[in-house]
Amino acid sequence: MIKMRKNIAIVAGGDTSEYEVSLRSAEGLCGFIDRERYNLYTVILRNGEWNVKMPDGTAPGIDKNDFSFRVNGQKIKFDYAYITIHGRPGEDGCLQGYFDLLNIPYSSCGVLTSALTFNKFINNQFLKSLGHRVADSIRLAKGQPVDAGDITDRLGLPVFVKPNDSGSSFGVTKIKEASLLKPAIEKAFAEGNEVIVERFVDGTEITCGCYGTKTKRMAFPITEVVTDNEFFDYDAKYNGQVREITPARISEELAEEVQRRTLEIYDTIGARGIIRIDYIIPEDNNPVLLEINTTPGMTATSFIPQQIRAAGIDIKDVMTEIIENG
Repeated sequence: MIKMRKNIAIVAGGDTSEYEVSLRSAEGLCGFIDRERYNLYTVILRNGEWNVKMPDGTAPGIDKNDFSFRVNGQKIKFDYAYITIHGRPGEDGCLQGYFDLLNIPYSSCGVLTSALTFNKFINNQFLKSLGHRVADSIRLAKGQPVDAGDITDRLGLPVFVKPNDSGSSFGVTKIKEASLLKPAIEKAFAEGNEVIVERFVDGTEITCGCYGTKTKRMAFPITEVVTDNEFFDYDAKYNGQVREITPARISEELAEEVQRRTLEIYDTIGARGIIRIDYIIPEDNNPVLLEINTTPGMTATSFIPQQIRAAGIDIKDVMTEIIENG
């Protein structure tokens, strides 16, 4: 009996400023997932339009009733969705709910976990209640009066201002003067409906990826992030203004502790597939959690592929494990 190859949708795009970044991740995944084992199709979502990017340049539309499309009169249905949208609607739980209704398995965390981690303030307050160390912060809603004096009295300076319900590549500002708070908050609101103002924590920035299946959990080697920019901003991430050192230059004991915490959080929030957790290591060596990314970047130079290479494993094997056993 001939076994049919599964049709895999790499779902990219989205409705935020991270659209182009998502398309780069889709290109990376096309190289990471085993083409001899699966039929790969890139499905691009943008402002209500869902289309399949075909090799011949055509872009047939998706039938949203069952997430299928037609080519030459033939209906093609998907067996699995690998979500690589950074931001809405692929990171906040909306797309996960859609696939749940259609009984189509997918790569990322479920609805509740995605919604929780997408809201930085709520997620960090939840983890703080369980004993995890996070930076002090204030959440602002659109239309809420902004009292710069109150914010600096509570959090001091510098602070980070960033969208609370969006990604971390756009709308983020490090503020050293109270007079610059309101413009930074307006910039962050351009990316989302809520803003988080967060106390600056001085230290070494690191990030730890991990993944899980039905049968295993694995934390990857940790990456240290070094940049001369004020922080790990868009230029540092995507224009080469950064050094990413894997494994990080921290003690073996501290690295093991960060990996342990990462896996503990993975299970606590009910994560699935690959996630990445960012931390700051201050002078006391007690890690401060910054945020959780449930659809991390998957370009050839992104953190996760780097960490998988450093672990000495084949990324194709990891992708196959996630698709087959997620």
